[in-house]
Amino acid sequence: MLRILAVLVFLAFGLAQEITVLTHSSFSLDKALIARFERETGLKLRFLKGGDAGETLNRAILTKGAPIADVIYGFDNTFLSRALEADILLPYRSPEIRNLKATLLLDPTFRALPVDYGWVSLNYDRAYFKDRPLPQAPRDLARPEYARLLVVQNPATSSPGLAFLMATVARFGEDGYLDFWAALRDGGVRVAKGWSEAYYTHFTLYKGDRPLVVSYTTSPAAEVYYSEGKYQEPPTGNLFPELSFFQVEFVGILKGTKNLEGAKKVVDWFLSRPVQENLPTEMWMYPARRDAKLPEVFRFAPEPVGSVRLDPVVMAKNRERWIEEWTKVVLQGQSPEAVRRARR
Repeated sequence: MLRILAVLVFLAFGLAQEITVLTHSSFSLDKALIARFERETGLKLRFLKGGDAGETLNRAILTKGAPIADVIYGFDNTFLSRALEADILLPYRSPEIRNLKATLLLDPTFRALPVDYGWVSLNYDRAYFKDRPLPQAPRDLARPEYARLLVVQNPATSSPGLAFLMATVARFGEDGYLDFWAALRDGGVRVAKGWSEAYYTHFTLYKGDRPLVVSYTTSPAAEVYYSEGKYQEPPTGNLFPELSFFQVEFVGILKGTKNLEGAKKVVDWFLSRPVQENLPTEMWMYPARRDAKLPEVFRFAPEPVGSVRLDPVVMAKNRERWIEEWTKVVLQGQSPEAVRRARR
């Protein structure tokens, strides 16, 4: 009772403390959940969207001396090492950790705690391929008749773009991934800056001219969910589990926060069951909690068998080089062999 009275006093006199959460531009949660958290804690949440996951993390790193937020959410395992090496996060062993899937706890220092996970994957437009053959293997994508149908994202500016690049490294190896990308380039692959441009501008489902797009394994379920009854079955499907890249999104407390206790409450809230069960139909990711129930529509989003992963240490060591090599081959037109010689 005293706690409730204290919260009411704070709110009545306009003394509610503001907590700023830096997120990627795709962040979304039920407004009722946010309002409930604010009522129960006396805190006022402010969400600052920083662009793609990589851009958001870069903003946090560049403002390290004068943090623009208290909490950061949405950087993933492809950028985890960068966040830890930049030393922008405080360790916090949330009491909710015991409810999380152990396989998602990738940071033993507890500076980055997993909120959700999913897979970047290749989607196809079912209507387009109704009377046309689908590619049968990942290497088929490099054939001109399929490369010219594909839109991908630039890995230098896009989290799913980077994840897909890493999937090709895992699938084709250091000696083969550049050859694959060179064939895509020569075949006419289109490169978009980010996911929204690729999906809503170039994908044929939204009147573009590319029936193959790098997206997520949950995208078919999302299409059914948002169709308001138009679709009983997904209009899109997933291709090639062996090119689906495992992705984990994290939350962390930024060093320099003016309200450490409030920031801790926000982290606990992200990991709480109500938020975790809201995430699937807001963020279209799987919840990190073991006891979180999935919505019925997720029957259209089965977890892929045989998806690829890379060791975070390997990603940390090679990420920038892979992006640079990709840029030279795909955007600058250099030959894979020339790039490999320069690597040696």
